[in-house]
Amino acid sequence: MDAYGKLINPQTVVFERLLPGPIERVFEYLWNEDKRKLWFTTGAMPTTPGEKFQMTWKHSTYSPNKSVAPEAMKEMDEKGHSSTNTLLAYEPPHRLVFTFGEAKFGADKATEVEFLLKPEGDKVRLTLTHSKIPERGYALGVSGGWHAHLDVLEMQLKGETPPGFWDVWRKYEGAYDKHYS
Repeated sequence: MDAYGKLINPQTVVFERLLPGPIERVFEYLWNEDKRKLWFTTGAMPTTPGEKFQMTWKHSTYSPNKSVAPEAMKEMDEKGHSSTNTLLAYEPPHRLVFTFGEAKFGADKATEVEFLLKPEGDKVRLTLTHSKIPERGYALGVSGGWHAHLDVLEMQLKGETPPGFWDVWRKYEGAYDKHYS
C-alpha cells in the first residue's frame, strides 16, 4: 500500500494506512486526547455532532526525540497552535468527522476531515479524507502534514518511539508538489 496521499480532485485528498489493531484501539488514538496528543493534537473532543471543540498542536511533544522546527514553523512550534473545530460525526469505532480550519476560512468554509476505520484481520484500514480544500497550496501543505502525522501514529501504534516530528515532516517537505503533478 502506498503511504502517499492521493489527490482525488482539487478539493479532496485521501490517505490509506493499514495499522495494527484492534479497531477500538485505533479509534482511541483518533478520539481520546491522551492517545491523540501522542501523534496529532491535544484538546478534549465531544461526542455530540454539532459541538465545537479546541485542538492544539505542539509538535515537539510527540516524541522524546527532538528536532528543530523549520524557520517558518518555529514560533508555532514553541507556542503551539490552536483551532476551533466542529464535530460532524462520532460513530465509534468506525467513523469520526470534524471541521478543520474554521479560524482560517470561517466556519462556513472550513475544510472537513473524516477518519474511517475497517478491520482487516488483526489490522485496521484507516482511510483519512480531507475535503473542501480551497486551493492547491493548501492541499500540498495538509498532505505533507497528514503524511508525517500518520507516520507518527503508525509508529505509536507499533510501540516504536518516533523521531522528532520535524525530522519526519522534512521527508515530505515539497514531495507532494511533485506527487500531485
